[in-house]
Amino acid sequence: MRRLLAFLGLDLDALRGDARRAPHDSPSTIGVGIKLKGELRGEGALTVHGQFEGDIVLDGTLHVGPEGRVDANITARAIVVGGIVRGNLSADTRVEILPTGALTGTVKSSSFAAADGASVKGELWLEGPDSAPETRA
Repeated sequence: MRRLLAFLGLDLDALRGDARRAPHDSPSTIGVGIKLKGELRGEGALTVHGQFEGDIVLDGTLHVGPEGRVDANITARAIVVGGIVRGNLSADTRVEILPTGALTGTVKSSSFAAADGASVKGELWLEGPDSAPETRA
C-alpha cells in the first residue's frame, strides 16, 4: 500500500495526520495547461511544464520541462532548462540548457553548460564562488 501511495505522489503518514515529514520535501510542479502570472517564492525544487510569467525566487532547483514556457527573472540555486526561457537568470551553482532548451537573456552563475542542439542568445557572466575582488595594501 505504501508503494502504491508513493507512486501516486501521496504520503501515507501525511494522510494519517503525521507531520514528521517536512512539507517542502516533495517537489512542486506547474503542470501542462497551467498558466501562472506573478511572483513565485519558495524553498525546494520546482518543475515547470506549463507557462509562467513574472519573477521566480527559489531556494532550490528550477527545472523547466520540454513543454515549459517561462518569461521571468529567475533566482535559484540551480536552473535546468529543457523548454523555452526568456529573462535574467541568476543561479548559485549552475545553469544547464538541455538539447530541447532555448534561452534568451542574461545568465549569472558559477557554472554554465549548453548541450548540443540547445539555443542560447544573450549575455553570460561566469563567476567562481570565491570571485571577490582582491585588494592590495
